[in-house]
Amino acid sequence: MTASPARHLTRLLIALWLLCMAMAASAAPLTAADEKNVRAVVQSQLDALAKDDAAKAFSFAAPNVRKAVGTADAFIAMVRRDYPVVYRPASVAFLKPEGKDGQVIQRVQMSDAQGTSWLAVYSLQQQGNKAWRITGCMVVENKGRMA
Repeated sequence: MTASPARHLTRLLIALWLLCMAMAASAAPLTAADEKNVRAVVQSQLDALAKDDAAKAFSFAAPNVRKAVGTADAFIAMVRRDYPVVYRPASVAFLKPEGKDGQVIQRVQMSDAQGTSWLAVYSLQQQGNKAWRITGCMVVENKGRMA
């Protein structure tokens, strides 16, 4: 099945947004508590995906993502289809998150069942209630080494 031009455009826009976020996030260090909380959100979503708990996994998405995707079932179907290594990673290694002003980039090295290395780049935003939520994820093949 071939992806539609709209899907390609959406992915391109998300990739460009994540790149801008990465550049903006590169200067200011996060507090230790923020680093811990950001990692916990991503890990909790991965844990929920591992259990096929669509509602729980969807709960870690930011409101704009939930609105765009629609339902928890649509969310988990999208992850299964478009992000198989995120859906079922064979291994996971978190890198140090970077961010400022309530915006964070969390890079996660992953490998799939075939042993291919991937880099998942998550963007997160701190909500009004101080909770961190995932605003996007881009996955690229990681030609480097696993951490």
